[in-house]
Amino acid sequence: MNLRRPEPADVLDAHERLEGIAIRTPLLRSDELDARAGGKVFVKCENLQRSGAFKFRGAYNCLSRLDRQAYPGGVVAYSTGNHGQAVATVGRMLGITSTIVMPYDAPSVKIAKARAQGAQVVLYDRHTEQREKIAARIAGANPVAIIPPGDDPFVIAGQGTAAGEALQALSGTNVDVVLVPCGGGGLAAGTCLAVEAFRSRAEVWAAEPLAFNDTKRSLASGQREKNPRLDGSICDALLAPTPAVLPFAINRERLARVLVADDRQVLEAMRFAYEELRVVVEPGGAVGLAALLANPEALRGRTAVVVASGGNVDTGLFMRALQSAGNRVAA
Repeated sequence: MNLRRPEPADVLDAHERLEGIAIRTPLLRSDELDARAGGKVFVKCENLQRSGAFKFRGAYNCLSRLDRQAYPGGVVAYSTGNHGQAVATVGRMLGITSTIVMPYDAPSVKIAKARAQGAQVVLYDRHTEQREKIAARIAGANPVAIIPPGDDPFVIAGQGTAAGEALQALSGTNVDVVLVPCGGGGLAAGTCLAVEAFRSRAEVWAAEPLAFNDTKRSLASGQREKNPRLDGSICDALLAPTPAVLPFAINRERLARVLVADDRQVLEAMRFAYEELRVVVEPGGAVGLAALLANPEALRGRTAVVVASGGNVDTGLFMRALQSAGNRVAA
């Protein structure tokens, strides 16, 4: 793996590389959202990105640079879903063979979509096996490059282009906060770099599932903390066991705040996004919106960009969100 620490210039480079490749996803807002959040909120809809999540950005920025002579067997990635699906999608676009290591209890829609892109999917038990070791075994037996979801400078820089696009589109607006979902921390780290690259004064906030707040605890302790469990939240995209090394090195210095939301609040945010903005957002993608709605005192009249990071959700779970009780998201 390439553990070179990325810089703001890497985000600008990724921004150019993704021009005309990644979708410039829309920024949506509504008066009702502003009223409930206590400030002006723009939702960056990466649920409408290619492969259904922001992960496409990092995957393309990384795989498009692959030394194919050194890795004729292609790539192997490990993922709870969206990173693997993105690598599979980009692999098909660029003619690169991909193997994706995914937990057997990942959402079926994510497993199916990775396979539909031509990837070989290797399923594992997250309770008894380690995905990094499985990927290492595959790479040891084949000339393939390992593409981690967080610990790669090109992946991190690519993820940062989502916030960069939003800041560029809102160049005449004073953006005070950029709020992003956080699992391993790659999107948060890329966003921190993007804020500097696009010369914004916005603070970067992260949002985590309540019972999987390893980044929040890690910032408090100054070292990478582990989650006590490997499952137990509907936010499947955010259940990394601990912050990734490179992202945490950046987030430790630059993240301004971490909010949390529980599963009930996430379900209600998913329903709100559909009813008010008419977009489908998966649980992990909705945690930022959920955390903001659950903490209406956080913004205090300021302006925020909230990244809705993905929309790959199983139909049954989405129907559960639509049926969630209550008309307001409560703290």
